[in-house]
Amino acid sequence: MRWSQTLIPTMKETPEGAEIPSHVLMLRAGLAGQLMAGAYTYLPLGLRALRKAEQIVREEMDRAGAVELLMPALTPISLWERSGRVEAFGNVLIQFKVRRQNRQVHLALGPTHEEVVTDLVARHVSSYRQLPITLYQIQTKFRNEERPRFGVLRTSEFLMKDAYSFDTSLEGLNQSYDKMYHAYCRIFDRCGLSYLAVEAESGPIGGDASHEFMVLADNGEDTVVHCAGCGYAANLERADVGNRAASAAPANAQPLQKVDTPQAGSIEAVSKMLGCQPAQMIKTLIYVADEKPVAVLLRGDHEANEGKIRRLLGAKNLALAPPDVIEKATAAPVGFAGPVGLKLPIWADHDVALMSNAITGANAADAHFTGVNRPRDFEVGQFADVRNAADGDPCPRCQKPLALRHAIEVGHVFKLGTKYSDALGAKFLDEKEQQHSAIMGCYGIGVNRIIAALIETQHDENGVIWPMSLAPYEVLLAPLNVNQADVMETAERLYAELTSAGVEVLLDDRDQRPGVKFKDADLIGIPLRVVIGGRSLKDSQLEIKWRWKDAPELIPLEGAVVKLADLVQAERNLGHATTEGGLASLGATPARSFAGS
Repeated sequence: MRWSQTLIPTMKETPEGAEIPSHVLMLRAGLAGQLMAGAYTYLPLGLRALRKAEQIVREEMDRAGAVELLMPALTPISLWERSGRVEAFGNVLIQFKVRRQNRQVHLALGPTHEEVVTDLVARHVSSYRQLPITLYQIQTKFRNEERPRFGVLRTSEFLMKDAYSFDTSLEGLNQSYDKMYHAYCRIFDRCGLSYLAVEAESGPIGGDASHEFMVLADNGEDTVVHCAGCGYAANLERADVGNRAASAAPANAQPLQKVDTPQAGSIEAVSKMLGCQPAQMIKTLIYVADEKPVAVLLRGDHEANEGKIRRLLGAKNLALAPPDVIEKATAAPVGFAGPVGLKLPIWADHDVALMSNAITGANAADAHFTGVNRPRDFEVGQFADVRNAADGDPCPRCQKPLALRHAIEVGHVFKLGTKYSDALGAKFLDEKEQQHSAIMGCYGIGVNRIIAALIETQHDENGVIWPMSLAPYEVLLAPLNVNQADVMETAERLYAELTSAGVEVLLDDRDQRPGVKFKDADLIGIPLRVVIGGRSLKDSQLEIKWRWKDAPELIPLEGAVVKLADLVQAERNLGHATTEGGLASLGATPARSFAGS
């Protein structure tokens, strides 16, 4: 492609409203243009990169035995009503009514396709002989994102690969899940991403039934917990905290004392009033678990993890108690609950067992207790891990310190069980003519997010640094003076011969100063830049420079096409080689290291 014949609207300045590097660079490098908040046009360079990511996804899904189809984005609202997800999605589900002849038809734009694919299977699969099967598509999704931001990382319209497996048994589901997990590792390896496969919330069948694929990035909106010692990784919702040994009753136990704390109903306010640290306080949270109030104790500087609490209690429904329930249970307004004298079942985090002479609410308005000690002043029914992990907590596997990192989620594999097949009638007859619901898994990849995450983590102050696998073009030819006959004759010959050799070439045929061309070359990030002209051409040489290297090098003009094609092929092979040498588990999987990223 010739630069003069395509659309690459590069920008010198940071666009207004662009907050993070991937957003800034996608706009500045002419990869995308913003139509409105949450909606982007992919320009020629950006679309080429997106299509390459899409093709890698497709190749690896096919390799894993999945079968591609294409489902409609437009869906009847009745499907979502049958699965109960109209309420679950709330405003995120874009729904509307259209008039068809003499009736109103209620429709929704698909934010995902569990309902559609399950309805499809319910219509066409009836026997165990037709299973297992994994169906996938690469399709546009729609979600009413109330706060679209960070460029294509959070939008109302996005491209997603979603796959759904249907099996006759849990063993079959596990096999389908493993195939998808390893396919995802190959996909992200080939895309050049440095990622973690982290444990996520378990599915309805229990066990480690879910993994998220995360790219560590300072501007990521998700938080992951990682142990550099053993490779343990989990998202914040799922991360376990290593056990701490319980302490005995303190030898210097202070007396229990009630103190006035007028209008101080928060950890921060009490800490300021009494001159203590939040870690010296016991936070008492009142929950309603399946319509029964319970108390959960945490150290004042820790945050409750409701997923862990729900699993501990075996509750289907869990929510913080409303004020009237709290007042009835504690005889005090919100903010003054405590375990001393509390007539509720009490669970506590492990760290509460290590506390002595603590401060708690006194179950009375405007009052707290100091000198609170267990077991003298209160008893706990059970200690458990019920909080979010924090920096420095012990790893649940090796006890080394955990670290919290920001990350971008690019993929998720999940065991669904029979939630949707039960609701939408996807059933099969076994060899004994007995009917069962198909056991499902779902597997999603944000294709746009691959591009954004790659740019977010692989750039420098000059622009994008593409790996060969996703680069819009592989080689950029930069003739220094397009008005000089020998320069353009050489450039045109290289362009034609490299293209014939299967190399993707962008020829910068603009009549611009060399400095402008070099700045734009770094901005758009094409892996290999070839400069034609100047003293090197007079010496029958070409200057070449890899985008991730500091210095250029010279190669002879004679045989340059073969040399350049070999260099490109070697870089292509790097992306495939990582998938043959072993797959990612729960540890970090590094991509190629790029200078400046």
